Amino acid sequence: MKWLQYIAGVFIFLVITGPLAAQKRNLVAKAEKVYSIGEYYKAIEKFKKAYSKEKDKVKKTEITFKIAQCYRLTNDTRRAASYYSRVIRRKYPEPKVYYYYAEMLKINGKFKEAKAAYEEYLKNEPADSVALRAYQMVDSIQIWMKYPTRYQITEIKDINTRDDDFSPAYASDDYRELYFTSSREGATGNKMHGATGQSFTDIFSTRLDNKQKWSEPVPLEKTINTLYDDGAPWISPDRNTLYFTRCRYDKNEELGCQILVSKKSSGKWAEPTILPIAKDSVVVAHPSLTDDELTLVFVSDMLGGYGGKDLWKVTRESTSAAWGEPENMGPEINTPRDEMFPFVRSDTLLYFSSNGHPGMGGLDIFKAHQEEGGEWVIENMKCPINSTGDDFGILFQPNQERGYFSSNRKNLTRGGDDIFAFMLPEKRFAMKGVVINEKTGLPLDKAEVRLIGSDGTSLAYTTDSTGIFSFRLKEETDYIAVSFKPGFLNGKIRETTMGMEDSKDFDVKLVLTPIEKPIELPNILYDLAKWSLRPESMVALDGLVETLEDNPNITIELMSHTDIRPFKTMSNLELSQKRAQSVVDYLIGKGIAADRLKARGYGPDVPRVVDEKIAAQYDFLHPGDTLNKAFIESLKDKDLQEIAHQLNRRTQFKVLSTDYVPKEMREKPFDVQQQLINKGMEELNKDAKTRKIMEAKRKKAAEIIKKAGGGK
Repeated sequence: MKWLQYIAGVFIFLVITGPLAAQKRNLVAKAEKVYSIGEYYKAIEKFKKAYSKEKDKVKKTEITFKIAQCYRLTNDTRRAASYYSRVIRRKYPEPKVYYYYAEMLKINGKFKEAKAAYEEYLKNEPADSVALRAYQMVDSIQIWMKYPTRYQITEIKDINTRDDDFSPAYASDDYRELYFTSSREGATGNKMHGATGQSFTDIFSTRLDNKQKWSEPVPLEKTINTLYDDGAPWISPDRNTLYFTRCRYDKNEELGCQILVSKKSSGKWAEPTILPIAKDSVVVAHPSLTDDELTLVFVSDMLGGYGGKDLWKVTRESTSAAWGEPENMGPEINTPRDEMFPFVRSDTLLYFSSNGHPGMGGLDIFKAHQEEGGEWVIENMKCPINSTGDDFGILFQPNQERGYFSSNRKNLTRGGDDIFAFMLPEKRFAMKGVVINEKTGLPLDKAEVRLIGSDGTSLAYTTDSTGIFSFRLKEETDYIAVSFKPGFLNGKIRETTMGMEDSKDFDVKLVLTPIEKPIELPNILYDLAKWSLRPESMVALDGLVETLEDNPNITIELMSHTDIRPFKTMSNLELSQKRAQSVVDYLIGKGIAADRLKARGYGPDVPRVVDEKIAAQYDFLHPGDTLNKAFIESLKDKDLQEIAHQLNRRTQFKVLSTDYVPKEMREKPFDVQQQLINKGMEELNKDAKTRKIMEAKRKKAAEIIKKAGGGK
């Protein structure tokens, strides 16, 4: 990204370790002069020539360091890394060389070596928070590359050349015409740029035809393109106003960059005028405006910033009014390094590139969302939008997650900066499941499945002999799926797509329990000879409460069983009755109607009959065994006898009827399925309300922490 490096690096002077060479070293002096005005490309050859004449090893090392700096500032990261490596081998005393070396290694994808170089630098400069953050990011970069976001990118080969091609802008209402910046052959400024080694840039135009092929790019008229660097266009929604950057260049004078504006007249761009934002020697570049053209966001190194290049803005009352005073976008967006190439997507949504926020290397593209309180929340766009190279100049099609951006990523580009298309495919969610019999594990046919969504979705599906069902789901939606089949308790599951970044198929099971036999309640525990419920029993009974709520048409009998051993204080039958009643009382306390419940204690009169599940857990039991007194006494091992006694102590329920109607509904039609659907919607609404409350609490806590000085 050589043109960008010129803007970013113009007027930067390197602090040189040690005195300059004596005046007799004219070659070094000439190289230093070229370097000081940002002509890094020219400076390389001059430093190399000076190196070839120098005899002193210390001074040769100093020149080598300068060559490495020039390669870094012209974005030749591989040569820069090679020269930094030479400097390190020669024991260069400035620790910063390790930091620069680490940065180049990271950009080149050599992460292990980069971490080692960062560590070496941090040994000498442990307080450098920027370097520490860069070191910590190396692991994150590799994770981002391994698990990229859903964005899909494509190089626009019809447009890109071996020169720099970047910063696209839509130039037509159908979004099939692009303006972009390029240093390719045919540019008006065809002299070599001392900072980049390429021609000065112009703005070119290209159009996508019906065969999805881009036309041969042509430069805009000479009212726009000059002998200087012209680029980074922004075009108004009505396509009649063009804002762009012009960076003037002179060997002996700092001329800076300016934003110009041109109006279309008779189909051509008129002579542009300069926006008087700052004095000539200051960089003012990369314009991006709100659709109403009343707010302009731009890049500048003017006084009052946070270091490097910052994002600034100016506003005006109307399109005919003068622009106000520049206002810095603030420390949440700007860092001590460079923030550039803004793209204003809405009043509260801004995209920009930065090498100061935690990123993958070089410039990364960031998304900035302004919250209600005015605070900006910054988010790295991650891989594949970002790479270890420079990624910048993003452009979105209105109301679409698609557009273009620029990158010099090494593994894809043809040489310099290239233009890439990107799009975010629609998230696809599906629920694929099966309805099964809880007792047999086999699929159930003719089971009805109802899907209820927080967006009002209500869908139905009837299974075949496979028991399989499927539904398409929507983004940012909570769901409840309920299954019904005569002779079974209703089954229910919950899923959500809220906050999900990637597409997903939910594989689920709806398990229906047959009601022809009693159903055991697990973990209903009592103290010896007591009937009050223990806390863990209450947790288990809450599941029964939900079952009764999900099956509003059933009445049940609570069945309590003891083992065969008698109690001294009361009969087993009396104890079991009290225990069954304690369960009923708990359920009534949870809102279950009393006329749906019946308590009955069976004492030891109904010993357990072993089924296949229990037999699978205990080697000494077989399906069909009845754990009566004779069977237990036949067990010679006391431990096995105790297991049998434990299995006999149980609480069950059986369904007495399936046609229960609440008293308040007996004069009206009572649709069990509709009642359950209504209940599901109430649950989903409650979830949404809870989520809003928690989010409000989170924001409030963040504000308190910020006011207390705890950071963002």
